[in-house]
Amino acid sequence: MRDSYCAELLRYMPSSTDVKNLRSSLIINCVVNAFLAYTTVILNCVTIHAVRKTSSLSTPLKTLLLSLAVSDVSIGLLNQPFYVALLSRSLQGFNLDCTAYTSFTFVIIFFTSASLFGVMAVSLDRYMAIYLHLRYRELVTEKRIVAGVVLIWVFSACMSCIFLWIPPNLFALTFAIAAAICLLFSTFLYFKIYTIVKRHSTQIRQIQLQQVRHAFRNDEFITNFASLRKSAIGTFYVYAVFLLCYTPHAFSLIAISAHAGSPTVMKGLYLYSLTLTFLNSCLNPVIYCWKMRPIRRAVLNSLPFLRKTERESVWQTRTHNEEGTAFSL
Repeated sequence: MRDSYCAELLRYMPSSTDVKNLRSSLIINCVVNAFLAYTTVILNCVTIHAVRKTSSLSTPLKTLLLSLAVSDVSIGLLNQPFYVALLSRSLQGFNLDCTAYTSFTFVIIFFTSASLFGVMAVSLDRYMAIYLHLRYRELVTEKRIVAGVVLIWVFSACMSCIFLWIPPNLFALTFAIAAAICLLFSTFLYFKIYTIVKRHSTQIRQIQLQQVRHAFRNDEFITNFASLRKSAIGTFYVYAVFLLCYTPHAFSLIAISAHAGSPTVMKGLYLYSLTLTFLNSCLNPVIYCWKMRPIRRAVLNSLPFLRKTERESVWQTRTHNEEGTAFSL
């Protein structure tokens, strides 16, 4: 029974007989993951520090982003070095040890599930923030969001344990279906967010017209909604990149489980698809800084050389404006 389980599990990784055909793929994935592991850890550590220092983010969103960043930094610390070690052993012509690959897959499933459930939780949080609006802080409390994060990590541990109890092919299909359900649910939530944002944008235009006609102000509603809209857009990019990075891996799992195509070709595609999922953990901090201004400011303030560059840029812009004004006078 154990031998059949190991034989089925090791179908996903190159054997010593596959090395000749997959040597270039093994080397590329080794080099890329060695670089990404270092980058992922550094970027996510900076992000964790920045998110903790950002007071303008709501506590629920901050907690969920921290949980997502922790899963990402763990992928850089554990999954990718483990992956590089396994690929290096394959390059040396050794067959992979069943226990080592089982441990590697167990760790991957744990942190990948945490990322998957985390992305879905962020989608749900942004939907509730826009849908509930003024009641959001009343219903989505800090205790409830912490309990939700704990459940995310408990469910992730359960997914890893299930992997040890059922055949690998059956688990691959089960995990792919579970991931598809989570991503479809997130897609539905972002579609609902889009419809709510579109409706509220129409209301804001009407309010602005009333402000002009009747000289009264409702700036608080407009400001709060604009902030929620920006955070929803930022988290949507996190979801979209997650979808792009994980979909090929899900298809590769299904293809290998269904015995589709040449085994060597499928193993090569599996190697690249796994690297693509690890790339997602490196891209998330970039998205936070790019699409979420409070986090970007916190990152700039936490890095002295960037803060100096920012000051110099502001000073140069200000000097240029003053010179332009003096010239026009």
